[in-house]
Amino acid sequence: MGEREIIKEYSNGELTVVWKPKICIHAGECVKRLPNVYNPDEKPWIKPENASTAELKEQIEACPSSALSYKLNNEPNNQEVDVSLDAIKVEVFKNGPLMVHGSLEVNYQDGEKEMKKRSTAFCRCGSSANKPYCDGAHNNINFDG
Repeated sequence: MGEREIIKEYSNGELTVVWKPKICIHAGECVKRLPNVYNPDEKPWIKPENASTAELKEQIEACPSSALSYKLNNEPNNQEVDVSLDAIKVEVFKNGPLMVHGSLEVNYQDGEKEMKKRSTAFCRCGSSANKPYCDGAHNNINFDG
């Protein structure tokens, strides 16, 4: 594991959008729901000032991979908001990953353990460079599953 996790933050003053590209599966829910905020062809690709805080929260809570989360800037400790689910739910995405919704512990072969919250996308196509997690590689190989 040892790689440093990349985390990018974008603020509208009231709320900070937190993006973790390593766990993004490129489902496109952000672009579909708020195209005026999320545009992968522009830099920066996230412009939270183009939506209300309520709209951003709603979209972020719909992110299937939990690559997007948020912090409320007026909170004293400015912690990421946990939008985890109470029950675990498993969902198979057509031609995509196996999504596990809810909090879970992943135990690696080397004995390392990692806690995952909200949703975790596991690779089904075998092409992910971030196994066991999905990195969206299924989109590039025409995975049928």
